[in-house]
Amino acid sequence: MAAALAVFIVVLLLGAPIALVMLFSGLAGAVSIGGLEFLEVVADRMFSGVSGFLLMAIPYFIFTAELMNHAGLTQKLIDFNNALLGRVRGALSHVNITTSLFFSGLTGAAITDAVAIGKLLIPAMKKEGYPAAYAAAVTACASVMGPIIPPSIVMVVYATMLYNVSVISLFIGGIIPGLLLAGALLAMSFWLAWRRGFPVHGQASFALALRRFLPTVPALLVPVIILGGILAGWTTVTEASAFAAVYATAIGLFLYRTLTVRKIIEALVTTVKLSGVVFFLLSTSTVLGWFVARSGITRQAAELIAGFSTNPLVQILMVNLLLLVVGTMVDVLPALVILAPVLAPAMTQLGFDPLHFAMVMILTLNVGNITPPVGMSLMTTARIAGVSYESAIVASLPFYVSFIAVIAIVSVWPQTVLWLPGLFL
Repeated sequence: MAAALAVFIVVLLLGAPIALVMLFSGLAGAVSIGGLEFLEVVADRMFSGVSGFLLMAIPYFIFTAELMNHAGLTQKLIDFNNALLGRVRGALSHVNITTSLFFSGLTGAAITDAVAIGKLLIPAMKKEGYPAAYAAAVTACASVMGPIIPPSIVMVVYATMLYNVSVISLFIGGIIPGLLLAGALLAMSFWLAWRRGFPVHGQASFALALRRFLPTVPALLVPVIILGGILAGWTTVTEASAFAAVYATAIGLFLYRTLTVRKIIEALVTTVKLSGVVFFLLSTSTVLGWFVARSGITRQAAELIAGFSTNPLVQILMVNLLLLVVGTMVDVLPALVILAPVLAPAMTQLGFDPLHFAMVMILTLNVGNITPPVGMSLMTTARIAGVSYESAIVASLPFYVSFIAVIAIVSVWPQTVLWLPGLFL
């Protein structure tokens, strides 16, 4: 254990990619357990970590999101939400959040939402007089719904690592927390708009909103196709993701007529790049996860948590605090693949429902998308807005209240996660 931890810290401090940190620390752990002979296990563990049929869904989800981006769906969603909320003070702030809510059902990744929506709405918000730092902050904060509203790449990864939670349970379990998060962000947006006197975007009517909503319907059917096919028993998650990619290609080419061969190739290139990162992380995390399972760290973690308090509420809030701190230093996916194999079994031993804790962990870690010093989504939107990262951090502080409130609600009331899966599964 000591050797693996020492290697982990040293390689991390040297600035190596997190995948290599996990690989080298896993190698050190393997050698400390069984000597050089255990190195033979590494290649097998790396292959098994990326050979699951479920993992084929990840590139399909990424490809579908990229196709929807290139097909111009983002602009259609913005037009619809503008027509719906245009009369309300601070309309573009609210539109930013509601567009992310719709778009999150297509992308499954926070950074994708932040870039797609930020490139269109941040310049529009600046033009109407919103502070650039605020425009960057609300865009980044809204993008956190991407991995919470199904389908979600993070959920697929989690279900692959821990077989006691199915990906479809995670998909359904994320719906209510995602809607709670949208409601909390909108509440803060309305309060800030009233307090700061943000502008009204323009006139709106139900008829206009309806006209602008209709073109978005074919694309918004993508998550319905994915979840509906799975729940009806017609497809697996992987099959549904593949069909969604085919469907997205068809509507982009023949209905919207905005996709071209060049755009499809660009979407494929992005898919290959992002999928490569995810699969490399998964393969190396499997080595570290194997060592964790053999070393007994899970049992020690459970004993450590129980040693602080036997109160379940205190225990889960302690873990929340740990996850928030880790999220400030490590990006969401690496943090998940490092911590989930340790914390999830430990919390299950303490009596927590595996699905409930999975959603608490995914929700809490994703706040790291907007938490310095990493905060990739916030850093990205700050660049789009042309403001300093520090000013975007200050502007996002009110929205942290929304995140903490939702994390607390989901942590304290497991039924916010468990109720919907209980109805369908």
